[in-house]
Amino acid sequence: MPGHRGKPEEITEAYYRGLMHAAGYRRKDLDRPQIAVVNSWTDVNPGHQPLKELGLRVKEGIWAAGGSPGEFNVPAPCDGMAQGPGQRFILPQRDLIAGSIEAMVRAHGFEGMVMLGSCDKIIPGMVMAAIRLNLPTIFLTAGAMLPCRLGNRTLVTSDLKEAIGKKRTGEIDEATFSDWQERLCSSPGTCSMMGTANTMGCFLEATGLAPFGSATMLAFDAAKLRQARDVGERIVTLVREDRPIRDFLSQDSLENGIKYISASGGSTNAVLHLMAFASLADSDLDLDRFDRIQASVPVVAKFKPSSEFNISDYHEVGGVATVLKAIQNSLDLDLPLAMGGKMGEVLESTSVPDGRIIQPASNPLSPDGCFAILRGNLAPQGSVVKKSGVAPNMLVHTGPAIVFDSEEDVRRFMLDKQIQPGSVLVVRYEGPKGGPGMRELSIPAAMLVGMGLHTSVAMITDGRFSGATRGPCVGHICPEAWDGGPLASVRHGDMIEINVPEKKIQLLVSEQELRKRQQASPMRPDHPAPGILAAYRKMVSGADSGAVWL
Repeated sequence: MPGHRGKPEEITEAYYRGLMHAAGYRRKDLDRPQIAVVNSWTDVNPGHQPLKELGLRVKEGIWAAGGSPGEFNVPAPCDGMAQGPGQRFILPQRDLIAGSIEAMVRAHGFEGMVMLGSCDKIIPGMVMAAIRLNLPTIFLTAGAMLPCRLGNRTLVTSDLKEAIGKKRTGEIDEATFSDWQERLCSSPGTCSMMGTANTMGCFLEATGLAPFGSATMLAFDAAKLRQARDVGERIVTLVREDRPIRDFLSQDSLENGIKYISASGGSTNAVLHLMAFASLADSDLDLDRFDRIQASVPVVAKFKPSSEFNISDYHEVGGVATVLKAIQNSLDLDLPLAMGGKMGEVLESTSVPDGRIIQPASNPLSPDGCFAILRGNLAPQGSVVKKSGVAPNMLVHTGPAIVFDSEEDVRRFMLDKQIQPGSVLVVRYEGPKGGPGMRELSIPAAMLVGMGLHTSVAMITDGRFSGATRGPCVGHICPEAWDGGPLASVRHGDMIEINVPEKKIQLLVSEQELRKRQQASPMRPDHPAPGILAAYRKMVSGADSGAVWL
């Protein structure tokens, strides 16, 4: 009979087995496949609250299939809650989550994993750990938050962020603003918009690592509990068949995932995370190749805040599988799925696009992907914009720079000063090292929209934006200002050109003037790096390769 970690029972296993008996495991339990249930449940993140119950259901499925589950937890920070200084600790936690999972699984010798996660950095951290460990692995997300219906309007969390700008301009009053804070986040679950959380949850479905419908169904749908038991049973089969994650997360399935994200108007943060996956998997994926892959498919769906439709609407018309059906001619359909079968087999029985929420590829919302990788003398190593969220009149924009050395500076300016239409807000020293931590500028970007300035004012940064950001917001500018990138040499009033169709971002000064400024070595601002951030600043890579730390 196989023992712990698939080896014959040895006398040296006695200590391990004795301690597991103390934890309540029986002798026969230790002779079964040992499955890690990696849970990111927490009380303080609505996207992860449902995972406590789902973890129990997954373990039921593992027991029923003849496996032996062992549950442990990892952090689950919420990007939306961690605004201001706290946001510096969000992206580093992606790598800490990956490292903690890898260390725990290797230490205890688990043979397979079920990953329970929902939000922006937790799913990517779990995927990074899974790539390193290369064990049989299935993912399960919590499901979506209930949208809030107010009269004839449906509002979600991105509307609350934009409400900050509306309150600033007087479009809504204090009573409405207060009411929205209490009501717009209507239940536990992931925010019902196409932010990074749902982009990455849906990516898991598109690459065959999670059950179809898992990211888009409502968190309290009874089908979610049944799905959790199915996942628990299936992971035991994968362990017995010795099917590691790289059987499913291959180069071809990664490309399918990129195409899906682009076709559904996904988050710019996905670019950062997929570059990190590629770095760990020794893939030859770079930003230019990513751009070519994502541009090879049309955009067939857009969701809040880039359209009126929320994630529950998406689920009702077929969800991820129906978007894949729309672009199936661009996909590799012969790829296996962790839950069984092949992609093509699933799509054969999938409903066709409804033509309202999901368009057919013959009538797309945009012909060549939702992103653009911009380069130029401001971003010689690349930058990212979600072009499907940019108003047509702002796809080409030239304007004078207003320069800020931190997110706090631009927030104060937006609250206290008058922003002139046509401006380009330059927010620098917010990259992986400069922040440190590469904060998302989701509140300033949403304020632009709420103030009605997203059709006349652009924002560029070496930091990042929320997955739910819309408007002319260019992020991930590389190299970052902290490393002496050209962004550090921009001065107030400099003219900046952003040309999305030509994939160009330029500081309109001569090459000689730019070299002169760079040689002058602009002084870095005082951005402290307390605690773990000192190690992060020292070791993290650039955003163009995924900002990988550990």
